[in-house]
Amino acid sequence: MSARVLVVDDDPLTGELICEILRSAGMDASFLASSAEAAVLLKREKYHAVFLDMRMPAPDGAELARQVRASRVNASTVLVMITGEQDRTVMGRAFEAGVEFFLFKPIERTKLLKLIRATESSIERERRRFTRVRLRCGALLESGNDRLEGTTLDLSLGGALVQSHRAFPSGTPVTISLELEAGKSPLRSGGRVIRTVGTDCMAFSLKTSAPRKAFACKSASSR
Repeated sequence: MSARVLVVDDDPLTGELICEILRSAGMDASFLASSAEAAVLLKREKYHAVFLDMRMPAPDGAELARQVRASRVNASTVLVMITGEQDRTVMGRAFEAGVEFFLFKPIERTKLLKLIRATESSIERERRRFTRVRLRCGALLESGNDRLEGTTLDLSLGGALVQSHRAFPSGTPVTISLELEAGKSPLRSGGRVIRTVGTDCMAFSLKTSAPRKAFACKSASSR
């Protein structure tokens, strides 16, 4: 799966140019000219990197970066600020908002490709963390005295999608136990519900290495 990248810039020519270069580098890039629309989208859609123009109608790039960092879906996404300024105050505001890299205008293909090389390990790590594989196993979900039994529909290195007869609300802290093989101790992890799907499915972010161990078990069983 290619890395998903969102470019947000109120100048369509700049945004489409960046997208074209990103696509030539093998990325799945899309463009939005409205930062307000991007703010809504980034609350529900996962992207592995986001390019943000600094100077946009509200929310501007720094404020949008702050919202992305505060979201559950894209909190760890790679953020690149697009700017024509190298003022320390502007850059400091961007860093405080959670921006990691800068792309300076005017946009040049060689300059952007160099930036892609500098960010590719971070983007790949984020992509791998959220790449999901289908894996069905028993799951016990516990939140306080409330317990649910369910089945995983898929797993990523950072989370799981679980189906049960009902769903905990978004934001609920949970302990999840994954029963990968009968007769063996379950893998346990702390986590939190990041969203619900319908009335009976929950997506979790997980804190420990349980998903990584589950991936290893799946790989071993498929040999």
